[in-house]
Amino acid sequence: MSDRLSLENRHQILTIYGRNAVFEALSDPTIACLRLHWATSNQNSSATKRILQVSEARGIPVREHTRKTLSRISRNGKQDQGVALDITCEQFGSFDELQDSLTNSPLRILALDGITNPQNVGMIIRSAVAGGIDAIVYPKKGVATLGPLVIKASAGVVFKAPIIPCDSLAPALKQLQMHGAAIATLAGDSATSLFTYRPATSVVYVLGGETSGVSSAVSNLADIKLHIPMGSGVESLNVAVAASLVAYANTFTSPSHKP
Repeated sequence: MSDRLSLENRHQILTIYGRNAVFEALSDPTIACLRLHWATSNQNSSATKRILQVSEARGIPVREHTRKTLSRISRNGKQDQGVALDITCEQFGSFDELQDSLTNSPLRILALDGITNPQNVGMIIRSAVAGGIDAIVYPKKGVATLGPLVIKASAGVVFKAPIIPCDSLAPALKQLQMHGAAIATLAGDSATSLFTYRPATSVVYVLGGETSGVSSAVSNLADIKLHIPMGSGVESLNVAVAASLVAYANTFTSPSHKP
């Protein structure tokens, strides 16, 4: 893929970093690797040699940078270990594309609000893909960085996920509302069960953070609040478990939509 084409489709480019993560991605022939970024200060070692060997075997171009420049590319100079890799994720989409697609057919969308534990985020992504969620709205702020820990927790499913980045969640949800989507949050004291909710239009299920839940700015936008029935006095579920239930809930009235 040319540099020009990659810029035109930049929302589909994920840059990962760290020697283990980069080597694992390069070693997987199903992952479309675009280019390897390499710090000129890297020392020769078994780890660096195997990365260069596998990238050469696959014909992946290598771009050399100063350590400072590479840290700007990886956005994590403390943990990138002098190496980063651009990967093409064909299922990634732009927010504009998501808005346009709302007019075609009802969509089931997940949105992440303040979920900072990378393991939870990775497991949410894995469940969403397995359960046929159409899009995952992923804010650039307030959510765990889409890095090695999230990728590992997702078992590599991140590369196949329909992730839609946005700058901030509340304004993004307002835009989706304006395009006809309903905003649904999870709340234990709500009157409607997740499993009886039957929207006729697109719906965005918002998953709140581990400690504070859904933010007030997002909660104020909710068109409906849903609860997950629980017995034996259990008050709440881990957010990744809740995401699994949302992903597998067949919540559309249209019989043609199959999660």
